[in-house]
Amino acid sequence: MAINKTFNRRDFLRATAGCLGGAALGTSFISSAGMEHGALGAPHHMPKAKRVIYLFQSGAPSTQDLFDYKPLLREKHKEELPDWVRNGQRLTGMSSGQASFPLCGSKWDFKQYGENGAWFSELVPHMASISDELCIINSMATDAINHDPAITLMQTGFMIPGRPSLGAWVSYGLGSLNNNLPPFIVMTSSPSGQPTGQPLYSRLWGSGFLPSVYQGVQFRPGADSVLYLNNPNGIDGAKRRHMLDRILKLNEKEFERTRDPEILSRISQYEMSYRMQESIPDVTNINDEPDHIFDLYGEDARTPGTYAANCLMARRLVERDVRFIQLYHTGWDQHKEIPEKLPIQTQSTDQATAGLIKDLKQRGLLEDTLVIWGGEFGRTSYCQGELTDKTYGRDHHPRCFTMFMAGGGIKSGLIYGKTDDYGYNIVNDNGQPIEASKHHYVPGAVHIYDLQATVLHLMGIDHAGLTYKYQGRRFRLTDVHGHVVKDLLA
Repeated sequence: MAINKTFNRRDFLRATAGCLGGAALGTSFISSAGMEHGALGAPHHMPKAKRVIYLFQSGAPSTQDLFDYKPLLREKHKEELPDWVRNGQRLTGMSSGQASFPLCGSKWDFKQYGENGAWFSELVPHMASISDELCIINSMATDAINHDPAITLMQTGFMIPGRPSLGAWVSYGLGSLNNNLPPFIVMTSSPSGQPTGQPLYSRLWGSGFLPSVYQGVQFRPGADSVLYLNNPNGIDGAKRRHMLDRILKLNEKEFERTRDPEILSRISQYEMSYRMQESIPDVTNINDEPDHIFDLYGEDARTPGTYAANCLMARRLVERDVRFIQLYHTGWDQHKEIPEKLPIQTQSTDQATAGLIKDLKQRGLLEDTLVIWGGEFGRTSYCQGELTDKTYGRDHHPRCFTMFMAGGGIKSGLIYGKTDDYGYNIVNDNGQPIEASKHHYVPGAVHIYDLQATVLHLMGIDHAGLTYKYQGRRFRLTDVHGHVVKDLLA
C-alpha cells in the first residue's frame, strides 16, 4: 500500500483528527504519515512477535570458532582444503592469489549444552547457558562476498544502496506502538579500545524511497542521546510549542500547494521530537536499574555506548513498546590474528546477549519479542595469509554461516541446518551438498530472503503483500524472492 499523493486538505484534517488544534497541548499524535496504524492498517495475520531486537554483528563472526563445531578441521590442521570441497567456488580478491589454502582448526574447545545438545565454544559460555532458548541456524547463506553489499543485502534486501531497511519496512507496514518514542531505534557500539573495522552507514537503517518518517532514529551515548532534540539556550517549552504551531500552519499551506508527502513526514517528526523531549530522559536514565540487572548484563552495562549498555537500553525500549530496535556491534572483521582478536569480541558481547534474553524472559517479554543475532556472512575454514602455530585468520565465506533467534514465535531449542565436516558447504540430512536459493525454497538451507520473509511473517506480515509503489514499480523487502521457513516457527 502506497501513501496517496493526491491527499487533499480535507483528507489531511480528517487524518489528523483535530490534532492541529490540540497540538498546543503537546500530547496529540499526528498520524498523517501513517505512523499510528501503519500502511497495512492491521497485520495480514495474527502476529507472534510485537517487537524485534536485531543484534547485528558487523564484520562477520567466525562461526567455526563459536558455534559450528568441526573436529575434522583440528584433525587436518595445516592440510590443504580438498578441491572437491571448494568445487571451484569463488574467492575474494584477498585470498584468490594464495598458492595454498591450509585448513585451520579452532583454537578453542567446544562442549554440548542444553537438552538439544548444541555445540558452543568456550568463548561464549553465557550464550551456551541459554542453549534451549535459542533457534540456531547453521545453514544461512547469502549472495554477497564483500562487506558493504553483504550488509546492505542483509539490512535492505538489495546489495545496492537505496532501498528501505528492514526496520523501516516494519514501521511503514505496522506503524507505532508508542506515541512518545519512534517505532524504529538504532544504537551502535564497538569493542573497547579496538578499531571499529567495517564502517556503518546511516543508510543501513534508512527509509530509502519510503517517507523519511520511517527511518531509524539513532540513540547515542552521553547527555544528548538524540542529536538536536534539546531546546537551545533561551528557548523554553512554551516557546518551542509556539514555534511548532506556527511551523505546522506553514507546512499545512505548503502541503496544500504541493501535495508532497514528505511534508507530512516533517510534521510528524516535529511533533515526535517535541514529545521525545520528555520521554527520552526517562528511557535513557539507567540509574534506576538495580545492581542484579547490571550483574546480569555485565559490568560494561554501566558504561554508556557499550554493547552491554545498548542491550540493557534495548530491554528498556521494549518495555515501552518500541517496535523495532537495531543494535550494531562492529569489530568482527578478523582476517588475521583471530586467537588475539576474537576473545575481545566475545568478552564484549557474550554475557550481554545472554543477559538480554534472560531479562526479557523473566519479565514476560520474550514471548512476543523476537531477538535476532548474526552477521552478514561467514568465514572460511582455510587460513587467509600465513598459518602459524600461534595465529590464523579467515576470509569471507558466503556459502554457510550461523545465526540464531529467540522468542517471538520462533521454535526454541531447535538446531536447524547442517554444514559438511569442513564447514564449507551446506548439506542435507544424508550429508549431500545443497545450496540455498533465493528463487525456490531448499529444505535445510536458509537464504537471506528466507530469513527476512520469516521475520516479517512472525510480525504478522505477508512479505509479498507489503509493497510500496516507486517509479512505477511496486517494491518489497524481499524483492521477488523469499520463502517463510515454517520449520523455524513454534
